[in-house]
Amino acid sequence: MDKASNPVLVAQGAANRPRSRKPHVPWRAGAAKWLGILPIAAFFALWQLISMANGKLELFNPIFLPAPTAIMEEGWALAQTGLIADSLISSTIRILAGFLIGLLCAVAVGLVMNKYSRVEFWLSPVFNLLGPIPSLALLPIFIIWFGIGEFPKIVLIAWTTFIPVLTNTLEGLRSVNPILIRSALSLGASERHIFTKVILPSAIPSIFVGAQVSLGLGFSSLIVSEMMGAKSGLGYIIVDARNYFKMSNMFVAIVLIGLEFSLFSYLLRLLERRLVVWKKNGVRTAIEK
Repeated sequence: MDKASNPVLVAQGAANRPRSRKPHVPWRAGAAKWLGILPIAAFFALWQLISMANGKLELFNPIFLPAPTAIMEEGWALAQTGLIADSLISSTIRILAGFLIGLLCAVAVGLVMNKYSRVEFWLSPVFNLLGPIPSLALLPIFIIWFGIGEFPKIVLIAWTTFIPVLTNTLEGLRSVNPILIRSALSLGASERHIFTKVILPSAIPSIFVGAQVSLGLGFSSLIVSEMMGAKSGLGYIIVDARNYFKMSNMFVAIVLIGLEFSLFSYLLRLLERRLVVWKKNGVRTAIEK
């Protein structure tokens, strides 16, 4: 049997042939990030086309769906008056204060509940009872208790943030691999080092999952709280536009809410990548120098 007809020799020859490698293009990683903007650009382009077509065909009242270009013009006009800047500053302060308070309190309570079983015994049923209650249903109670100032808005955002972060914090603390803890104990690590070097880093990804969920819920609470008894903020712009039937102003506020949430969500993911770099680098950062 010659070499050409021997399947074993043919397979060996194919395996020994040098394989062509695709050249590594450094700009591809950066270009992939910018490609994520394409769906958003396509969405606004489709919106513009639908608005233009409706303006000519008049399938429904064009005022109900203004074009993105008209929204930009209205947003620029509002920016000249200073309303957008004041509203963005007010909403940003509220969401930051409420989100950070709820996040820190949830992580602290989760650590205590994970460490002390008696604390978990008393608090877990209470949180299970209050957790399913929509936070927006508590807003009228907070307004009656604390008035219509800034405090009830921040409290509502903090409570909305608290429950999801607490749940994910407990889940992250309980899902730590016990082999890692035993390995650290066998190497003579103290309880403090086990907590700071093993348990807490392992729970950070779960904490950030809860933070991402709470961020969206916090923005919902923010807008609703600003629609009830506020004199500034993105929610206030929506209510004021509703009272005077200014649809363009409504869409300006809605677009700004989406942009601000997207920015906060991106910053949160960026912070997560900074803190859990070990998850990406693996063994390279497993041993501290």
